[in-house]
Amino acid sequence: MRPRPTSRIRQGNAALIAVLAGALLAAAAPGAHADEDMIAVRQITPELAREIAWKAMQSCRKHGYQVTVAVVDRAGILQVLMRDTLAAPYTIQIAQEKAHAVILSGVSSGEFVRNRSDIRMEMDHVKGIIMLRGGLPIRAAGMLVGAVGVAGAPGGDKDEACARAGLNAVRERLDFAQ
Repeated sequence: MRPRPTSRIRQGNAALIAVLAGALLAAAAPGAHADEDMIAVRQITPELAREIAWKAMQSCRKHGYQVTVAVVDRAGILQVLMRDTLAAPYTIQIAQEKAHAVILSGVSSGEFVRNRSDIRMEMDHVKGIIMLRGGLPIRAAGMLVGAVGVAGAPGGDKDEACARAGLNAVRERLDFAQ
């Protein structure tokens, strides 16, 4: 018995639909994986980094401290470095290394010191990291976008207070960043 013409049409339509569906899936496949292969990243702008550094330095100046302030992005790359007129030259390195400790740990450098005192000596031998208070994370909308490190005040607690003043000066911009 020969199949009716309508069943051949249905078979032909089914084959056509299968070919079209396969073509659509093949065309969509690279796009479907593109979202899995890429991530959106928030970056701190040089303008925001400069303002954080300036406000931190001003806070230290009010207390009579000559400091260096380093602001790094989420990858630890230096965005802004400000050294006050009489700040010792070695504060440049220390401020950057405090900020790098924050990027490494994701927490303030003081908290890192408290949490990992068991490896403090070893960490101090890692190039670019120093375990001293005075570095704070910069978070925008809950995401780590950078760090600020301050060095030169008479004590890490004072360095940290100046860094916090810099962050507080831009807190609203950070909290409502999109």
